[in-house]
Amino acid sequence: MSLTDFDPDLLERVSMRQRDGADAGISAWVSASAGAGKTRVLRDRVLRLLLAGVAPQRVLCLTFTKAAAAEMARRINAELGDWAILDDGALHERLSELLGADPPDDAARRARQLFARVLEAPGGMKIMTIHAFCQSVLRRFPLEAGVVPHFQVMEERDAGELLEDAKAELLASAHMDDGDLGMAVANVAGRVHETRFPDLLNEISRARAPFADMLQNFGGLEGVRARIAEILDVAPDTDPAAVLEGACGEAAFDSAGLRHAVSVLAEGSSGDSKRAVLVGDWLAGDAEARVAGFDAYALAYLTQQGEARKQLATKAIREKHPDVDAALQAEGERLLAVRELLRKADLYQANSALVRLAAELVARYEARKAASGRLDYDDLIARSRTLLRGDGAAAWVLFKLDGGIDHVLIDEAQDTNPEQWDVVLALVEEFFAGMGAGDEAAEAAGLPARSVFAVGDAKQSIYSFQGADPSRFEAVRKFLEARAEDARRVWKNVALDFSFRSSRPVLEAVDRVFAEPRAGAGVVDPDAPVQHTPLRNKAAGRVELWPPLLVDKLDDPEPWKPPVDPVTRAGAMEQLAELIAMRTADWLASGEMLESQGRPIEAGDIMVLVRQRGDFVEALVRAFKARNVPVAGVDRMVLSEQIAVMDLLALGAFLLLPEDDLTLATLLKSPLIGFDEDLLFKLAHDRGEVSLWRTLAQHRDEHTLFAEAHELLSDLLARVDFERPYELYAGALARGGRARLFARLGPDAADPIDEFLSLSLTYERSHAPTLQGFLHWVAAGQAEVKRDLDQTSGAVRVMTVHGAKGLEAPIVFLPDTTRLPRMLPNILWGEDDRGAYFLWLPRADDADARAQALRERVRARRDEEYRRLLYVAMTRAEERLYVCGWNAPAEGSWYDLVRPALAPVARVVEEPILASIVTEEAPVLRLSAPQRGEVELAETDVVLPAADLPLWTGQPAPPEPTPPRPLAPSNPGEDPPVRAPVGLDEDGARFARGNILHRLLQWLPALAPEVRLDSALRYLARPGLGLDTAAQTALATEVLGVLESADFAHLFGPESLAEVSITGTATAPDGTIFVISGQIDRLVISDGRVAIVDYKSNRPPPAQATAVAPVYLRQMAAYRHVVQETWPDRAVDAYLLWTDAPRLMALPADLLDPYAPAGRTPV
Repeated sequence: MSLTDFDPDLLERVSMRQRDGADAGISAWVSASAGAGKTRVLRDRVLRLLLAGVAPQRVLCLTFTKAAAAEMARRINAELGDWAILDDGALHERLSELLGADPPDDAARRARQLFARVLEAPGGMKIMTIHAFCQSVLRRFPLEAGVVPHFQVMEERDAGELLEDAKAELLASAHMDDGDLGMAVANVAGRVHETRFPDLLNEISRARAPFADMLQNFGGLEGVRARIAEILDVAPDTDPAAVLEGACGEAAFDSAGLRHAVSVLAEGSSGDSKRAVLVGDWLAGDAEARVAGFDAYALAYLTQQGEARKQLATKAIREKHPDVDAALQAEGERLLAVRELLRKADLYQANSALVRLAAELVARYEARKAASGRLDYDDLIARSRTLLRGDGAAAWVLFKLDGGIDHVLIDEAQDTNPEQWDVVLALVEEFFAGMGAGDEAAEAAGLPARSVFAVGDAKQSIYSFQGADPSRFEAVRKFLEARAEDARRVWKNVALDFSFRSSRPVLEAVDRVFAEPRAGAGVVDPDAPVQHTPLRNKAAGRVELWPPLLVDKLDDPEPWKPPVDPVTRAGAMEQLAELIAMRTADWLASGEMLESQGRPIEAGDIMVLVRQRGDFVEALVRAFKARNVPVAGVDRMVLSEQIAVMDLLALGAFLLLPEDDLTLATLLKSPLIGFDEDLLFKLAHDRGEVSLWRTLAQHRDEHTLFAEAHELLSDLLARVDFERPYELYAGALARGGRARLFARLGPDAADPIDEFLSLSLTYERSHAPTLQGFLHWVAAGQAEVKRDLDQTSGAVRVMTVHGAKGLEAPIVFLPDTTRLPRMLPNILWGEDDRGAYFLWLPRADDADARAQALRERVRARRDEEYRRLLYVAMTRAEERLYVCGWNAPAEGSWYDLVRPALAPVARVVEEPILASIVTEEAPVLRLSAPQRGEVELAETDVVLPAADLPLWTGQPAPPEPTPPRPLAPSNPGEDPPVRAPVGLDEDGARFARGNILHRLLQWLPALAPEVRLDSALRYLARPGLGLDTAAQTALATEVLGVLESADFAHLFGPESLAEVSITGTATAPDGTIFVISGQIDRLVISDGRVAIVDYKSNRPPPAQATAVAPVYLRQMAAYRHVVQETWPDRAVDAYLLWTDAPRLMALPADLLDPYAPAGRTPV
């Protein structure tokens, strides 16, 4: 981009406007359109504050992303660094440009010192995301905020894992619960399809923060239920069955009038006679028959859509018997009212059950976070908001913070959600409360008064899924402006409606599109239509609207007679992908010029923006690769869906279960091994009942690949139990696996492989490093990798519009333009003067008038954001914008909004490449402008001489230390098995019995005592357990004998934990370090002591502790060792709980000491 593109006079006017926003002596609200240079204004304001003498640590700059914070800090530090080394003349010129006037005499001296002042400032410059700021506040005031001092912040992946655990625990508890929770889950699950129930749970999980707020604001579950009843205008205790039964009672309607109407209708027309039969039959039935036939009866008065029929009798009857018509009309109105009440009552029950489910999920999730001392990102905002706006220590906290922050700057203010605004407003309201200590100190020192600065653009508010609301953006502006005026502070609203980025044709297209009311609704103020001023008004530009690709639908093959040849004709979506790839390849091959920059187009100049990732993105990336066009891939990828990662997962699955023939066959055909179809068939065919792995071992000498595969896999199998997942996979890739994957899949496999290895390290930092656990973790979490395509050079970028926010490209394609957003959330959120509320509509026809109005508001907000996405997408383009699509455009779609805006001013041209795909005429609408300014040719890249590699790069890395050897405390090792002598425990069934008892003792303590027996029997009756009635009763009695004994009550109290996984290390006499890994059945933590309890179901149990089998003593000694290491300041007591007696047996320290793990070497 060349400065000669810009009009000098216009550039000066724009600079003056930017300096208004950057003025350190005022508070300002800057509305900056796309490409208006808002980052420059934000940077300049910070620089002017520092230059005016404000201490760096007293400035707080809040950004939307970590990347934005890092970029802002980089720009400020770069400018300050320049100031420190520039000569006097250059520095004077730089400061004059910043201030818009000659700088004061001492400005140069202060400017040269600022770089060092910023580096030496306590805590440094506060340029951070609002989440990072809230985290710092909570760490500073943990007691006041009610958080543990050294809390950890969970990443999204960890929070998702914790939520999944909470959901699994909730559903397991509900299955064994006959109370409120069990009924709530059954109610909700019974209203949705089985495939939609997990989606509903996920939606509840995503909305856990508003659910938690609602529960807190309305005093818990019953308060929220009362709020729902108020919203629906129905009494909370309304029972639909009772309503229906009452509506069918003789006293509920005009029985005499209706019976008279039946006799009259019976003498009328055929239609009257049918109605008479329907009504008469219902009247003749008893109460039970009337309830069963109510819906059929209602159809005599109401339509299938639930509306009142206009005529309930023929004209002759209405004229001769007006009383009959009146009775029928009255009954119709009654039935409408009954149906409405039934709908509301049923909807209340559904929402009451849902909020019970949500409350339980929130409670279990919060309990898991509290137990691990962790907070998620929502907690950072919520806890800080409560801390700063609550009644407790809020005044003290604000006093302390107010003494350290004098100037607050908010970037991307339109993306700030209401909860985040609450935090910001709590900080800045004091700025306008009058002359405080901070103001007096600033005035005495000649410093600028405390100020607020916000920059954003409501037109670019596209993060509603994170709670952003453009209406709140404007409401906060008005609120702060009013506060500033009340305090007699200078406040300025600055509009930056110009663009340094886009060419005149692009901006003209944007203005024309959003000048139309259909497109502008929810995007621009109807009283102030958007008019962008292009600063690059001499630069070349082009906007093209291609006709949508329409492909006739293929005829379906004749049933049961599949075609001989496969159907290969591409659909419209695939053809558009081909067209974009062809157009791009043609530009690169022909050397088409990027006129405004005076150079040929490069792949890195092109950006393709879509609304969501899907089949089109995959087809487009394939089309680019087929034409050798460099493409960076998509901005996000799900690791488990990448081919290279799928091969690595197959390797792991085989190592866990070598007898899985299908997994091994998949692995053998993957690039990691390299079998082709013929070789695999030769190995697998006609092998009888022999497993594929055993067959490979038997025939390894018959083929080189057989031998190589067997050697590799045998070696990995020998190491799988002893190596961490990272070491295992890194070793396999180092033995040629990575090279073979690259050879088959290309360099695009590099990112997924590296991210997979990185993910294994992440897993190992917080989990026991087992392969099985890692594979389950990957599969359960659907790990998604965000790729920073802003740093990608030399390749086409394919991104979502959300991902492209803040980015730009010389050429932008918009191919996903013909579809409308279809989905509405299952749970609709609204707000009134009492706060937020929700309604869940299991079916569309469940909506009453208020619910329907709420749904329409949600739909309207969705459509408004859809149009704001179009604004963001169009304004990413610097020089060229191509709008295209497949299939007929829907009314209100992007394409439908762009076409009528461009048609009056664009000229029609023919596109040869388009015509090569579309057989009919393919007119293209083009709005363009030639290059009128002088082009400064791009500088030739300087080729730096190659540097010699350091010597260490040619030397092998030193071997890693030998990993600790594993020891499982519950593994009997060299000890003989301890067998129960009678009954169920024969032939290995003792393990099944023990597992059942452990499971019951894990879950039953969480249930109310009165439901434990029924829950236990229901669990034991599962067919999969294979227990007869006698065995079920015996096991339930055994477990309840333990739980109901007063001797054991302390073991199952709220201070106890069930099934606690532990991991630790011990050192053998020979110096070998080995890992102890196990699971304690019950852990009880009290003041000064920790009790560890292990359940044993042996029958009969030993009478004395000295008779306990050594394997059990060794197990408990190992557990005691790890727990003692964890709590060195507490005494550790070990117990065995014999369930058959039941009896709690203490294991004295002198009995366990000889079996301590530090005294033996692992086997």
